[in-house]
Amino acid sequence: MKEKNPWHTPVTIIITVIGVIAIVALVTVGVLQNKPLLQKYKYGIVLDAGSSHTALYIYEWPAEKDNNTGRVEQIHSCKVKGPGISSYASTPLKAGESLRECMQEAEQRVPRKRHHETPLYLGATAGMRLLNMEDSAASNKVFQAVEEALQKFPFAFQGARILSGQEEGAFGWVTVNYLDDRLKQGLETTGALDLGGASTQISFVSDNYDGSESPDNSVTFRLYGNGYNLYTHSFLCYGKDQALRMTLAQQTLSGPRTIQDPCFHAGYNETKNYSVLYDSPCVSKRKPQSAPATFIHEGKGNFQQCQEIIKRVFNFTDCKFSQCSFNGVFQPLLQGPFGAFSAYYFVMNFLNLTDTSIPLETVRDKLSRYCATPWHQVVQQHPGVKVKYLAEYCFSGTYILTLLTEGYNFTSWSYPKIKFIKKIKGSDAGWTLGYMLNLTNMIPAEAPDSPPLPYTGYVSIVTLLAVLLFILFIVSLRPLWPRCSKQLQII
Repeated sequence: MKEKNPWHTPVTIIITVIGVIAIVALVTVGVLQNKPLLQKYKYGIVLDAGSSHTALYIYEWPAEKDNNTGRVEQIHSCKVKGPGISSYASTPLKAGESLRECMQEAEQRVPRKRHHETPLYLGATAGMRLLNMEDSAASNKVFQAVEEALQKFPFAFQGARILSGQEEGAFGWVTVNYLDDRLKQGLETTGALDLGGASTQISFVSDNYDGSESPDNSVTFRLYGNGYNLYTHSFLCYGKDQALRMTLAQQTLSGPRTIQDPCFHAGYNETKNYSVLYDSPCVSKRKPQSAPATFIHEGKGNFQQCQEIIKRVFNFTDCKFSQCSFNGVFQPLLQGPFGAFSAYYFVMNFLNLTDTSIPLETVRDKLSRYCATPWHQVVQQHPGVKVKYLAEYCFSGTYILTLLTEGYNFTSWSYPKIKFIKKIKGSDAGWTLGYMLNLTNMIPAEAPDSPPLPYTGYVSIVTLLAVLLFILFIVSLRPLWPRCSKQLQII
């Protein structure tokens, strides 16, 4: 009599089918959950045309993740040689020519096949705002020269324009929080403090601010499924370079031939031109009528007196709102951590004062000792630093401390919440990344797509399928159990 094949029983067939389905399901879940990304990238270029210099930034992101959203990363930066484009008002063609070297670097960095689709933007900030206020025709000529120069390169040039102070502050806030993954993770946001040569910006989210008291300072964002009501304000003429002009203007109101400036080191002595000092809309109306052509600028090196002079460029008395920062501008209560970048970082880093856990009194003492250091000794200690920058660090450090504590109302309690930053995860802190994300519609309004299953669910399903397959394998061997037992008995 022919023995019946145990593999032909209905139960065995059912077990086999279930096993095949389980294997297919296991493979499918694994493939979908761990789908590999093709290594294709897109690029964007932003030129930051600031008051003192221009910088070029190149950004890269996965091509498949335009909107929900692969990490946009800075892969290259280039500082344009020479001053900011606003300095070329009398020779506008040179403004365009100055960009050539950095643009040639961009041609090398961005893959050739991506050139035609890579957006190129130029955003000008406070330097060009001032030039436009003073001479709009000259401003237009500078922009025309810059646009003609940039159109010669093989990128998708999207135009050049002046950013408003509100845009500069808001995009800086987006950059800082995007790079730190705070928006994506739903964490408390970081405020942004930006200090340039001609303006300064403060931007932060406050639970006490709904935009009703000062709507001009309100910007609303929807990012990663969360709504943010952002307070932001820009103070034109309160960047460190223009603030220095204003403090010198305070000291030269009577047109003296010599001033003793407590914000410069004792022993510092330079002859300066009145016309150059007052060649800015921030101070031009204050120029003394009977001033000589030049004046002697002598240093005195006194931190306390320097701070008193700096305070005079702020108006702390007029406020029509419930609370103000300075010059009658509304500001809600400070909230959360803050990232301070641009000149904030470079000045405080030079002075070795980026550690905000140091008490404010200690910061003041260190600044006081630095300002009191004789000029010849400062020069000897820093032989590689340009004399122009070196001479101004006492003023710049004192100005930053005064702006933060007297202007923006940071206290001994809130000052440690400031972090002086240059880069975040390899990308420069500043407005340029936020600007590009906005113009390329890559600021994610809703939460990004997540894997088909949460990690715990994925692990649970894989484990369950693996256990099921193991059980099915054991059960499928059941018809063979009697044979094995008989053979054991014979032995």
